[in-house]
Amino acid sequence: MGHEIAHALREHGRERVSKAYAQSLGLTVVGVALGMSGAALDLSQIVLDVTYNLPNSRVDEQEADRIGVELAARAGFEPHAAVSLWEKMQRQGGGRPPQFLSTHPSHESRLRDLRTYADRVQPLFQQARGAR
Repeated sequence: MGHEIAHALREHGRERVSKAYAQSLGLTVVGVALGMSGAALDLSQIVLDVTYNLPNSRVDEQEADRIGVELAARAGFEPHAAVSLWEKMQRQGGGRPPQFLSTHPSHESRLRDLRTYADRVQPLFQQARGAR
């Protein structure tokens, strides 16, 4: 839940819509100026997605994971619970595309980062638990 709250706090959805609108407008202007065909514009959008949009989506996901774990720790919830949740999701999940073709980090990358970040915010959890 902290992950989704973090997306809202950081306004990731609004950012994504704004970027998509600007990119679409920019591609259309460049396409018209260069006389590009529809297929060339489609290919340009794919290249833009793989080189810019998807990596930035993964950064947003990582940021939401980190903020979510921190919010949980500050609220007195064990931050390492996020790690066990993703371990369970990894076991349940089916095949996934390679990370470079996904809007989300791979399970392995996400677990590695969550372990590191849960360790980092553990003092916040201890402080929150002590305040109760």
